[in-house]
Amino acid sequence: MSWHPQYRSSKFRHVYGKAASKDKCYDCVPITRNVHDNHFCAVNPSFIAVVTECAGGGAFLVIPIKQTGKLDPHYPKVCGHKGNVLDIKWNPFNDFVIASCSEDATVKIWDIPNQLLKRNITTPKKELLGHARRVGLIEWHPTADNILFSSGYDYKIMIWNLDVKDTVLSKPVKILDAHKDVVLSMSFNTDGSLLATACRDRKIRVIDPRAGTVLQEGSYKSHRVNKVLFLGNMKKLFSTGTSWWNNRQIALWDQNDLSVPLLEEDLDGSSGLLFPIYDSDTHMLYVVGKGDGNIRYYEISPEKPYLNYLMEYRSHLPQKGIGMMPKRGLDVAACEIFRFYKLIPTKSLIEPISMIVPRRSESYQEDIYPLTAAAQPALTAQEWLNGINKGPLLVSLRPGSGAVNSPPQFLEPEPLKATDLSQQQKGEGRMSLEDKQNPKEIKDGRRRLKVEEKVPKNKQMCLSNGFDVFECPPPKTENELLQMYYRQQEEIRRLRELVNQRDIQIKQLELELKNLCTDTGNY
Repeated sequence: MSWHPQYRSSKFRHVYGKAASKDKCYDCVPITRNVHDNHFCAVNPSFIAVVTECAGGGAFLVIPIKQTGKLDPHYPKVCGHKGNVLDIKWNPFNDFVIASCSEDATVKIWDIPNQLLKRNITTPKKELLGHARRVGLIEWHPTADNILFSSGYDYKIMIWNLDVKDTVLSKPVKILDAHKDVVLSMSFNTDGSLLATACRDRKIRVIDPRAGTVLQEGSYKSHRVNKVLFLGNMKKLFSTGTSWWNNRQIALWDQNDLSVPLLEEDLDGSSGLLFPIYDSDTHMLYVVGKGDGNIRYYEISPEKPYLNYLMEYRSHLPQKGIGMMPKRGLDVAACEIFRFYKLIPTKSLIEPISMIVPRRSESYQEDIYPLTAAAQPALTAQEWLNGINKGPLLVSLRPGSGAVNSPPQFLEPEPLKATDLSQQQKGEGRMSLEDKQNPKEIKDGRRRLKVEEKVPKNKQMCLSNGFDVFECPPPKTENELLQMYYRQQEEIRRLRELVNQRDIQIKQLELELKNLCTDTGNY
C-alpha cells in the first residue's frame, strides 16, 4: 500500500489578505444601489471603472488607478446610456477601451482618453443594437481581438465583431439561442473555444460558440446554480449557487460530464450571491460573498480531493461588488499574487485588498509568478471566426523583462545561429500556451544557446530541433526526458552553490581590503 502524506505541500498555504491603508483607497465614490448580481467594477493597470448612481439614465466613473483619496463630487462620468448600467468590462488588449451594457437594451464601446477626464463622455466609439430587452452580461474573448459576447433578458447570447468601421452595429456575427431563460453567468475556457453558461432554468451548459451547438447540458436538482466558471485547462467547471435548504453552495464539475458534480459542499446559510474568481497561473480559486466581507480561497488540484481550502479573508465591511486587477498590474516586489477592489456602498468607499505570499527575500520570486497572459491578442477577430484556436500569448512579470503594458511592444531578438531555436526565442517574455507546458525544455534550449555562442565558427555542429545530435541526442521516451530534467536541475543546483561560494569570497576580499586600508592609515 502506498503511503500518502497527511499534510499537503503548497507554496500558497500561508497566503493572507491585506487591506490598503485609508490614503490608498478611493473615497466618496457614489457606488450604484442597483440590485443586479454583477461585479459593478472593472480594473486594469491604468484605470478603475465603477458603476455609479445617476439621475436620468445610467453612468459609470473611470478613475486613474493612482488617483486615490477623496473623489471630487463633480468628477466627470461616462453617461451615454438611457437606462441603468448593468455590467462593464475593460478590453483585455487595450487599457483605454471599455464596454458597457444597460437596461436600455444596448451595448456601447467607449474610448477613454489618456489624460484626466475634464468633461462627461456621452458619445460612444461604437453602439451595438441587437437585443430586444435589457442586456445583463458582457464578456470579451480571452485571446481574439475585438470579439465581444453579450447576453440579454431576451434569452439570447450575441457575438459581435468590432473589427468594422461602422459606429452602429445592428447585426451580430452569431446568435446563440440555446437558452430558455435568463443567462446568469458566462465563462470562457483558456483559448476561448468553449463557453460555459449558467441559466435561471438551473442548467449548466457548455457551448461551442462558433457552431452554436450545446456540447454538454446538466441540471442537478440539489444545486441551483448562479455563477459558473471554467477552471483554465483543467477540463473542469466550478459553480456557486444554493442548495434545497437555501444554503450557499459550491460545486465542481467535469466539463465532459455534467450529470453529477465531482464535489459538492455547503458553505453557510447567508443569502448573498457567491462570485467565483479563478487564477489559472497559481491554480487558486477565490470565492467572494456578496453582502458580507469574506473572501474564501482554495487551491485547485487535478486529482482528488480537487479543492483544497487555504484560508479566509474576513472583514466587517460588506461588499456589493468586486473588481480584479490583471496580473500585469500587481506589485511583484511585495509578493502580491492577486488584488481585489472591494465596493463598499455604505461608506462610498473602494478598498483594494492584496493577496500576499509571505516571503523574506526581497528579490523576484519566480516560483509564484509563472508566465501570465500578455496584453496582446493571439488571434484577429476574423481568424477566430474562421475556426482557429490559440492559447493566450504569455509574458513574464519579472521587472524589466519586456512588454507587459498595453499595447505591448515586443522586440524582435537578433538572429541566432541555430535557426530552429531562433523561432522559439522571439521575445524572452512571450510564448504561446503550448510552450508553457514544457518550460524545462525551453530553459534547457536557452542554456545550450549560450554554450553554442562560445563554440568557434569553424567547428561544425549538427543540430536537430536545438539538440546537438552527437553530444546530447534528443529524448525519445518519457524516461529519457525525466533524466534530462534531473540533470538540468542538478546543474542549476551546482551553479547556485558556485555563485554562493563566489559571494563569500568577494565578502572576504572586501573585508581584507578594508582591514588593509585601516592598517595603512594607522601607520
